[in-house]
Amino acid sequence: MIDNSTIMEGHIRRQRRYIIITGILLILVVVIACFMMIYGNTIYMPKEIIRILKSDEMKGAAFTIKTLRMPRMLAAVLTGVAFGVAGNTFQKLFGNPLASPDVIGVTSGASVAAVFGILVLRLNGDIISWMAVISGLAVSGIIYMLSRGENFSNGRIILTGIGMQAFLNSLISWMLLKAAEYDVSSALRWLSGSLNGVTMNQIPRLAIAVCFSVGLIIALNRHLQILQLGDSHATVLGVRKGAVRVGLMLCSLLLIAFATSVTGPIASVAFLSGPIASGIVGHGRNNTIASALTGAILVMSSDIVGQYALPSRYPVGVVTGILGAPYLIYLLIRINRRSE
Repeated sequence: MIDNSTIMEGHIRRQRRYIIITGILLILVVVIACFMMIYGNTIYMPKEIIRILKSDEMKGAAFTIKTLRMPRMLAAVLTGVAFGVAGNTFQKLFGNPLASPDVIGVTSGASVAAVFGILVLRLNGDIISWMAVISGLAVSGIIYMLSRGENFSNGRIILTGIGMQAFLNSLISWMLLKAAEYDVSSALRWLSGSLNGVTMNQIPRLAIAVCFSVGLIIALNRHLQILQLGDSHATVLGVRKGAVRVGLMLCSLLLIAFATSVTGPIASVAFLSGPIASGIVGHGRNNTIASALTGAILVMSSDIVGQYALPSRYPVGVVTGILGAPYLIYLLIRINRRSE
């Protein structure tokens, strides 16, 4: 029989591991963020960057730091946190590693409105971002309504989302085929998921959405862990299943919608962040913060690779998509073997 001291030692050891690894992830985020500010066609030392941020004396350098690098770095961090937390919450809520916004059609909902605005309405700027936010939330509501039955079903909502994603992707392809050739490049650049063209005007609303939604998800994490035990356990323990699910889903959808509206659908970050975080901090732990930091690291490091480590420059979504494809294949093979 295991005594209380052994259980307590195990708990302390797991807690210590969680704190150390989360601290390392946070340090990595800060280091990579600093690298994004320092490195480029012109290398600026930290003292120069601080001086530039405090004043506008160096006009050329101020443009590079304040207009190009600062919004790019902040967007990478915030969208990485948004995709990482949202993907992890979806996977935990539905109990399925395939329940990622990339897979079940949520990001496609935002993308179809953006492509329509770019190719058909000839719009650009903030209006495209708000169209993406509204469309992403609306399509998510449609998926939820179509998947409703007498009881909540994880499998039903995932299958409905996959079907909706296939329909929306077909609609996007049709619009690309019918569009004028000189408009297609803008739409494809948005669809690939890119940090190019992000401005400081977009950062405040993204930051507010991320802070608000992530804060609520962290507050609801205890209820989420109980929901993972099953509906019967949640009922016995007094958890309001419907309200908690709706709250978690809405917060996750807000994260996805606002992040996608700024950078486009950065592939695989939501899909990969949760499993990577669980693997390094330990399964069974509350890994929301670790998933947020992992998502930020994935987006920033992939952007650096896409910009500087390859013969040609590629949007961040291309690099993250390459990272996610092998894991998806591995996951499908593992699920198939389990079902056999």
